[in-house]
Amino acid sequence: MAIPDRSDGIGPEPAAAPPADARSSSANLLSPSSLRSAGRRTASVVVLAAIDVVGLVIGLYGALALRAAVVDPKPILWGFLWDQAWDWLPFLILVLLLVFWRGGLYGPREVREGVGRIVPSVFLVAALSLAFALGTGQHVTTFGLYIVGAVFVSTTISLLRASYGALTGAILKVAGVRRRAIVVGRDPGQRMHLREILGSSRAGIEYEFVADTDPGPSVEQLLGETKLDDVIVADAGISDERLLEIVDAAERRGVKVRVAPRATELLVERGEYVPGLGAPLFDLRSPIFAGTDWVVKRVFDISVAVLIVVVGSPVWLLIALAVACTSRGPVFYADPRVGLGEREFRMLKFRTMVVGADRQQQLLERANEASGALFKIRRDPRVTRVGRILRRLSLDEVPNVVNVLRGEMSLVGPRPLPLRDYERLEAWHRRRYNVLPGITGLWQVAGRSDLTFDDLVRLDFYYLENWSIWLDISVLFRTPGAILSRRGAY
Repeated sequence: MAIPDRSDGIGPEPAAAPPADARSSSANLLSPSSLRSAGRRTASVVVLAAIDVVGLVIGLYGALALRAAVVDPKPILWGFLWDQAWDWLPFLILVLLLVFWRGGLYGPREVREGVGRIVPSVFLVAALSLAFALGTGQHVTTFGLYIVGAVFVSTTISLLRASYGALTGAILKVAGVRRRAIVVGRDPGQRMHLREILGSSRAGIEYEFVADTDPGPSVEQLLGETKLDDVIVADAGISDERLLEIVDAAERRGVKVRVAPRATELLVERGEYVPGLGAPLFDLRSPIFAGTDWVVKRVFDISVAVLIVVVGSPVWLLIALAVACTSRGPVFYADPRVGLGEREFRMLKFRTMVVGADRQQQLLERANEASGALFKIRRDPRVTRVGRILRRLSLDEVPNVVNVLRGEMSLVGPRPLPLRDYERLEAWHRRRYNVLPGITGLWQVAGRSDLTFDDLVRLDFYYLENWSIWLDISVLFRTPGAILSRRGAY
């Protein structure tokens, strides 16, 4: 059988070689790239664990030194201080590493949480240590040492980890490390919106958006021609079959697929399978806080709210004087809002606008810069000079803790909307009113006013379906950073 000469271009083209499948590579565990990746992950975990141990040692020693200085103010015998805790140190290190591992603090850089997870994890270590000491009959001299030690250790580890993150982020940037991604979706506007809200970096690694495209054959073409790390899919309007094809094509090349969820997907996230029926069905549990969850959340809210009132009273007084001395009218403003069960209540705030501002809003509707039901103007002429500063730092919301003590609000939850915004809601938005509204929430720590209203509601759904006291603590600790970064605050 003669083999046709290909030099003249005559004859059938050879069959294209099938794309390499990263999932079925026989050397996927021992390939140089896999070994390098495993080595980097191992080194990262080892370095982070070492940082945590150093932070534990420094924080614990600082707490011991403080106790010695306060309880027995004499020249400190530094070695003697350490002798008192030396027997406990191996146990504390082991518990700390296990709790941090369970809390995801040794996960990959892009999903690893920061101070919002570190603080509760360290306090859990302190609680476990105290319980172990009491359970084994150890002599506990002071309970305050556990609290002070947890504060010192949390602070030290957070600072050390932040320094490590900044240093490695700078090294990655100098080295030109990029996450190359394409955005896939039917609507060009939605694709552009996804690129905007994702930003230019993720966990210190710069994003390089190679392209955005519709979910047609161009996806496979880009996957075949371009080295990519992520395929980001806005799946609204994409059929299940096509989405599975895109996922399969990406996974064949070892590319990670990330999908922006629809509201319905968030609603079924906590669905419970109902066995014994002819068709697979899931029960959707109502996202309400009841029983133990309600008690834990309410006790936490009241405790922190009382602390804010007591500790923050001097700041309250200064803000009140600034408001009273710079504009005519009352210091506080009781803003009508919609809360739990779609019932109206009065949310207490420091006044940031001129008296009668609500009567001027209709005239400013055309200048609205927010999407959906929200009303936001970057340079609202009704806001006073002091009010602009208070809004920028979210200090006008501090009196909301009074509503928390009244049982009308929670520290963390969906943000309560003014009556004007509430009247413009769509029916599927109203599920957010199944729980108490919050002073802060995922809106504030995930972009604030820069997100579309539908995106904000999806964040509310995520909060409702994934609530835990640790999520509340994480949001509270991340809120000051979001405020200081001034993202979307106006």
